[in-house]
Amino acid sequence: MPLDLVDYQIKAQEAVQAFWGNRERAGVTAGKNMDGFRALVVALVWANGLAQADIQFTRSLVTLPGFFRPTKQWDIVVMSKGRLVATLELKSQVGPSFGNNFNNRTEEAIGSAHDLWTAYREGAFGRDAPKPFVGWLMLLEDAAGSRKPVIDRSPHFPTFVEFEGASYAKRYDILCRKLVQEQLYSAASLILSSSIAVTTGEYSELGELTGLRTFVTRLAGHIASEAARQI
Repeated sequence: MPLDLVDYQIKAQEAVQAFWGNRERAGVTAGKNMDGFRALVVALVWANGLAQADIQFTRSLVTLPGFFRPTKQWDIVVMSKGRLVATLELKSQVGPSFGNNFNNRTEEAIGSAHDLWTAYREGAFGRDAPKPFVGWLMLLEDAAGSRKPVIDRSPHFPTFVEFEGASYAKRYDILCRKLVQEQLYSAASLILSSSIAVTTGEYSELGELTGLRTFVTRLAGHIASEAARQI
């Protein structure tokens, strides 16, 4: 049975429009900026065989045990029949402080994943539990500050060549790629959009591995596999 990607491009455009629209109304809808992407995740879960899954967004119900710390709050937790199916982080960054925020997001993403997988290894989610899907999605403002080359100084040893002159957008793309290649996340995606997309929902991507289609396909495939396992 083919995977159902739920017209993800249309839903993503609607999510981007909602993101910028909610930022304009931040006084009323603070904390709701990524709701459109939550709706996309819900649609993917329901359409690929787990219509009865327990999908949580509220702070009190997205807490999972850690190994290096007692607990960690994720943005989305998907449970089915008492089993952790998926957990996701939905992040965004808007200028002007791209540099400091990039470093913080990087450390957070790496640390959270390492903590979760170590807890998984130690049986925190059940001794016989299959691996959950762990996803990380970043919406980055497409602006001069996120696109311009950045120069680093490393006085003792050279940085890896891929970082030389890389913009913050490119660095996020490299981060997403390495998060997946190092098996810290099942999928990691970067999308870029500017505030004018409040009317169009337009967004762009920097690579296939880090693109939204790869992200939703891997999530849909994991959900379908879990649904088949529960039959």
